[in-house]
Amino acid sequence: MNILEIIEKKRDSKELSKEEINYFITEYTKGNIADYQIAALIMAIYLNGMTKQETTDLTLAMAHSGEILDLSKLGKIIVDKHSTGGVGDKVSLILLPLVASLGVAVAKMSGRGLGFTGGTVDKLESIPGYKTDIDMNTFVQNVENIGISMISQTLNLAPADKKIYALRDSISCVESIPLIASSIMSKKIASGAQKIVLDVTCRKRCFYEGYREC
Repeated sequence: MNILEIIEKKRDSKELSKEEINYFITEYTKGNIADYQIAALIMAIYLNGMTKQETTDLTLAMAHSGEILDLSKLGKIIVDKHSTGGVGDKVSLILLPLVASLGVAVAKMSGRGLGFTGGTVDKLESIPGYKTDIDMNTFVQNVENIGISMISQTLNLAPADKKIYALRDSISCVESIPLIASSIMSKKIASGAQKIVLDVTCRKRCFYEGYREC
């Protein structure tokens, strides 16, 4: 098994096996596969898509590319939220502290913004003194002591996703449902959340001089 065969297979719109997905995720995480080769594979995925089984296998492979955080020792139901984002998206900054104030434990690991919009981490880092880059022990202690912790993606949780996440942005392959879904869920699985709310932002149209975006 090698990366060239996997790239060729997806280039030709063929379904990748679980073993092939695990191979390229594991080897890319270790640094044994070059960025330009994974960029070619990502572009092939962007153009040809993935089946539900491929997306599931990719999600689990990225989630298990590093540690899986176990928060069961806290004896609480741990919740998380993900938003599809967009310009002006600030829901997490307001909603999650409110949820925590009601006694529901919140453990959130967020990525940075893709494209031209800022992500939750980018917004948090604009707050003077707020640290998003903390170790896992501090992350768990914050959830236990104050009921909430919102951090950036760490090197040891879903590291494959962190590398692919940045690469997608650099080669204009952000808008891909399989890559978006696997990126989101791999982080949630790795960060130990038991209940997840998905905030899906959508646009609306108004009926004024014909259809136009509002």
